[in-house]
Amino acid sequence: MIQIYHNSRCSKSRACLAFIEKTVPDFEIINYLQTPPTFEELKLIIEKLAIKPFALVRQKEKIWIENFKNQDLSDDEIIQIMVLNPILIERPIVINNTKAIIGRPLEKVQDLI
Repeated sequence: MIQIYHNSRCSKSRACLAFIEKTVPDFEIINYLQTPPTFEELKLIIEKLAIKPFALVRQKEKIWIENFKNQDLSDDEIIQIMVLNPILIERPIVINNTKAIIGRPLEKVQDLI
């Protein structure tokens, strides 16, 4: 089943969701700001994305700049920071079983599904 980690305030996330709604009959929307992933869930997502945790951080967010920028953080610390501050998670994330992508541009989503 396709899952989308969605932020309705993000235009890129809304566009990705609209694309999925048109092309996939059965999918799950996870509003990750209201229901943040657990540490283990986010760690698994990062594994499916095949990236380092830092690559999933929205580094221009005020909370990152003011509290964490230029700190020497471990991967687990970065994951925990995103769990506690889900606004820092890049979006949208689209998961199809064992693979995941950050859904920008939409061509990536099309290739995944």
